[in-house]
Amino acid sequence: MASDTKMKGGENFDLKDILNQGKQLGFEQRISYFSGWMGGLIERGEALYKREVCSTAGREVTVYDRYADEKRPMLMFGSNNYLGLTSHPYVQEKVHEAVRTFGAGVGGPPLLNGYTSLHREVEERLSAFKKKEETVIFQSGYGSNIGILGALASENDTILYDAFSHASVYDGLRMSRAAATKFAHNDTAMLEELLQAAAEGPGDTFVAVEGVYSMDGDVAPLDEMTALCDTYGAILVLDDAHGTGVMGPTGRGTPQHFGVAEDVDVNMGTFSKAFGVVGAAVSTSKPIASYLRFFARSYMFSSSIPPAVLAVVLAGLDVLENEPELHQRLRDTIDYTVAQLRPLGFDVHPTSAVIPLLVPRSMNIRDAAFTFHKMGIFINSIEYPAVPVDQQRFRISLMATHTKEDIDRLVACVEEVWATHAGADDQLPMTPASVTAPEAVA
Repeated sequence: MASDTKMKGGENFDLKDILNQGKQLGFEQRISYFSGWMGGLIERGEALYKREVCSTAGREVTVYDRYADEKRPMLMFGSNNYLGLTSHPYVQEKVHEAVRTFGAGVGGPPLLNGYTSLHREVEERLSAFKKKEETVIFQSGYGSNIGILGALASENDTILYDAFSHASVYDGLRMSRAAATKFAHNDTAMLEELLQAAAEGPGDTFVAVEGVYSMDGDVAPLDEMTALCDTYGAILVLDDAHGTGVMGPTGRGTPQHFGVAEDVDVNMGTFSKAFGVVGAAVSTSKPIASYLRFFARSYMFSSSIPPAVLAVVLAGLDVLENEPELHQRLRDTIDYTVAQLRPLGFDVHPTSAVIPLLVPRSMNIRDAAFTFHKMGIFINSIEYPAVPVDQQRFRISLMATHTKEDIDRLVACVEEVWATHAGADDQLPMTPASVTAPEAVA
């Protein structure tokens, strides 16, 4: 079982808890306190939030630097645009065609006037892609998780969820009337104990996990989890936001990676990661899909996804099918990056496109982040309270379009940042960044 510190991981936190610090602050006090705190960060050059990107979200972007008052190029290692589809010529042309044919939007919810032939085509394509009977398109990944849990579980049911679950799962639990119990991250032994106990209860049991966890880039052992759910009659709900388009031999997601695509009961994947836009899709059985359309409030009461977004998804599926080398380039880029970072002392693994670099306690992560910024490396810093103090990190997000030279420059900057900002006992082994590695990424 994981330690209490590890149990606090995952992409879920509430800034109000940190801001209030146990105090009973009124509305104006909260607004004033936060404004002063954020203003101080900006003034000291410690606020790299809302950096203004002035170009396509590719491997290199143009960023307006408010501190230098200029636009300059930066290598992008902070985007979930894993396949680089946002700038793919075929994808862009399909977007133009869709807008010319269907217009900019639909102006209504999917159950009324917001369902077009493009929506139907995306649902059919994704159902085949995920090996499920039917697919429901949601307006966001966040909304899909809230909708799934709020609609499917009743007051007599039990939801068992991973401790590192996304904030959307936690909020979905609040909307659900089911009893909810947390199990230690990826701890299948603890999950089985909870499944045994839940099997004696009056209702059904749901298990909510993620395929790839965004803070650590590690994966759920879906082969073991699907077997457990089958044994105890539980319904497995998967959030495969960071796995769709990345994991598996052909990018069909984490279930394909483990060979259990048909064994996952409810498979959610977002459009905001590998497809590079917004929205989500839940692929499942026909009865569950039909039920979700009417009982998932985030689906019923939201306007439908616009045609341009659907065109990106359809074109992205075409690219995955017709250009398998793009997915392979992403896998090669992941392997190459890991091979370059390991000699520097980082315990990283070539699993997903997310690579965390945990920082030592001696490092001021904000100062280090600003150094990356000045070096022209766009990388996301994940600090407390998003993660525990001893789990602060930089999170590298890789794209298929990154080159070997991009990775070499990133690794050289990582080495320099650690040499500059880490304490004497926490500095990396001074191994040259040119250490022998696999063949260059194309």
